[in-house]
Amino acid sequence: MDFNVKKLASDAGVFFTRAVQFTEEKLGQAEKTELDAHLENLLARADCTKNWTEKIYRQTEILLQPNPIDHTGARIEEFFYEKLDKKIPSRITNGELLGQYMQDAANDFGAATPYGSTLMKVGEYQRKLGETEREFMQTSAISFLTPLRNFLEGDWRTISRERRLLENRRLDLDVCKARLKKAKVAEAKASLWSEEVSKAEHELRVAQTEFDRQAEVTRLLLEGISSTHVNHLRCLHEFVEAQATYYAQCHRLMQELQRELASLSGDTFPNTFTVTPSISAGPSGVAQSAMPAAPHSKAMEADGLKIEEVQAPAAGTRKAKVLYDYDAADATELSLMADELITVYTVPGMDPDWLIGERGNQKGKVPVTYLELLS
Repeated sequence: MDFNVKKLASDAGVFFTRAVQFTEEKLGQAEKTELDAHLENLLARADCTKNWTEKIYRQTEILLQPNPIDHTGARIEEFFYEKLDKKIPSRITNGELLGQYMQDAANDFGAATPYGSTLMKVGEYQRKLGETEREFMQTSAISFLTPLRNFLEGDWRTISRERRLLENRRLDLDVCKARLKKAKVAEAKASLWSEEVSKAEHELRVAQTEFDRQAEVTRLLLEGISSTHVNHLRCLHEFVEAQATYYAQCHRLMQELQRELASLSGDTFPNTFTVTPSISAGPSGVAQSAMPAAPHSKAMEADGLKIEEVQAPAAGTRKAKVLYDYDAADATELSLMADELITVYTVPGMDPDWLIGERGNQKGKVPVTYLELLS
């Protein structure tokens, strides 16, 4: 018991002297031993690696499991399973749950009804998408998240512990330097202090040796950060491969679902599940999808009208500003250029989504959605 009390007192004394040294350094009242430039660079690089690895790890967790409540519960569950050395059970995904709800609803509504049969089919594919997502999450957790977490919870903790030990050794070294300096000042005043100088020099040599040894240990650990980068680079490639596989599978499943719905609902909702054509740029360089869709154009002959025969009424003509470029689909329509002014009017029996437009001697149908009518 006496030994423990003495050790406790000794530790408290060492802690106090380190605290005093640290405070005096911050106040500029004591000298500080600086680390060599190489070691300082290694420390800065290690801090940078730790900070960004932590951010990437946390954000990847959110990406793979976006619900913070479920995420917290899942991490607690994983912790207990890891402590019990048992396999973590796979959890149902939101997609699988949605698919289950859809199929259950289909059974209640009647699987033979149009809505019920469609719900059943969409639910089936939602469950497939959910299973694909679960596989992606498991693969990414093993190949990417786990190595990052191992670094933060393993290697980085070791580095942090050795860095704290190095800082303590530095403080001890500077305390010994200060003591030796005081002893030499006292020796100059009275030769009786020569023994104190010898003791201070011995303590300084011991402190310097321990500091150098700890600096070397810390340096070796910090240089291992390079191999950590190499390992994380490999893991990053595996993560990207897992993402590419996941999105490719999702795309394939959605294409299959579109085809099945097209055949399933073609009679009830014609032209509902058609494949969207690729977007192409118009003459002005603006993607056509960025412009309002022109109303479905009926041939003028079907309306019993011909452009050449249409005469402008004496009243009812207006000026209109063209908002977007428009390419005429056939000879009955008039091509437009953005920002130009044209004269427009309507004729009896004409589709309300179209007007007759005139530009000089040119005349033709123009879509209303491409115009700003002026008073």
